Amino acid sequence: MVSRSSYLNRLVFDGINCERDSSARIQIDVLPGGPEIFELVVKFCYGWKVDLTAANVAPLYCAANFLEMSEDFEPGNLLSKASAFLSFTIFSSWKDTFRILKSCESISSWARELQIPKYCSEAVAWKACTNLRAISSGNDDAQFIDILANNSSESNLENATETWWFEDVSHLRIDHFIEVIVSIKGKRIRPELVGSCVAYWTSKWLSQITFRNTMLRNKDITYQAQRITIECLIRILPVDQNSVAFNFLLRLLKVAVAMKINSKLLIELETRTAFTLKRCCPQDLLIKNGEDEDTIYDVVLITRVIRAYVSSVSRNPASKTFAVGRLVDEYLTLVAKDEKLKAKDFQSLAEALPKRSRYSNDNLYRAIDMFLKAHPNLTEEERTVLCKAMDYHKLSQEAREHMMKNDRLPLSFTTRFILFEQVNMARSMTAAGCNYHWTKFQTIMRVSRGLDKRLDEISKGN
Repeated sequence: MVSRSSYLNRLVFDGINCERDSSARIQIDVLPGGPEIFELVVKFCYGWKVDLTAANVAPLYCAANFLEMSEDFEPGNLLSKASAFLSFTIFSSWKDTFRILKSCESISSWARELQIPKYCSEAVAWKACTNLRAISSGNDDAQFIDILANNSSESNLENATETWWFEDVSHLRIDHFIEVIVSIKGKRIRPELVGSCVAYWTSKWLSQITFRNTMLRNKDITYQAQRITIECLIRILPVDQNSVAFNFLLRLLKVAVAMKINSKLLIELETRTAFTLKRCCPQDLLIKNGEDEDTIYDVVLITRVIRAYVSSVSRNPASKTFAVGRLVDEYLTLVAKDEKLKAKDFQSLAEALPKRSRYSNDNLYRAIDMFLKAHPNLTEEERTVLCKAMDYHKLSQEAREHMMKNDRLPLSFTTRFILFEQVNMARSMTAAGCNYHWTKFQTIMRVSRGLDKRLDEISKGN
């Protein structure tokens, strides 16, 4: 063996006394691949047949490099043979490239130093970009996959066959997956395709773990690994507009909040999710909670995103937020029937947008009415606070008429709106030139102001 390995040669002749002590032992604790790979090295040194495969070539190549089994030391040595087989396998077989990456997981530091994952990733990226199904070496199961995590209607994939490589890439460990995505980005593949691949990998990874409170401990190794994974995924997302679906960003944000990731990354993800609001529908906001959580849907998360949106567009004209205002009100009608939804959470979301962001309050009134119907045990004070989110002047005539007959609304709120109606009627009649006594109009105004003052006193007293 010392005739094939420069490393062993030095250990033997530098570490053993010239008298050749037969009891001397040479111990190697850090050989890549461990005892199994060392056995193959021994066989090679003694001239026995060694079968190189996709599963053992990377560890053998690393071991040969570690043992310094180069051509300079002995012609036809293991390093050159393993290197030639490794290169041939990587660039000739799609499936074997992934087997090589899998074998690198147990020898990460040596494989990374010798750039084996990089070469594999480059090969995967090149083959993925060619868009040829035949290159998968008979991979009949590489069918198109419906990318549920990254809504296909938003990703605008022109050709379903472009996603044939998603399934194989989704089995990679996070570090190898990142290397593949970086290589694919370098090939200038379409950003929405990259975003869909990241979403698919994430969806598969999330299905394998749970996020219960008992697991979320800062000192837990599994928790730390999961948090790092989330941070890595956020960093590799394509930055191009419309490259990642809103629903996927929202799910990623939910996990990121639970994992308490880096605050800067969390803010970036919040902002990006918020800016995607304008191109989504109410159903996209329906992110379900876990079985151990109180409500069906995560309303608190949506409130967080809406506030991030308001903060980011605070200097822009209010007209740009009308679309988001309609979106929020329609979402409120979807979650209002949840009997476990707390009034304060419903109210927080309803008030997350400034009142100027709503052109009409009809949908908001409908949502509040549905919430009151599903929560009949609310106190009068809770009902009153909830209704303060509405602006009477932004309700249609039909909504106003319904409100006057609605016994679910708090009495003080209904009374105030009846007075508003009377004042508006008096103003209309006066403007039309009718014989309406101005003194009566003034009386109504005084009563209205007095009632408002009295209602404020009552609410403060409570």
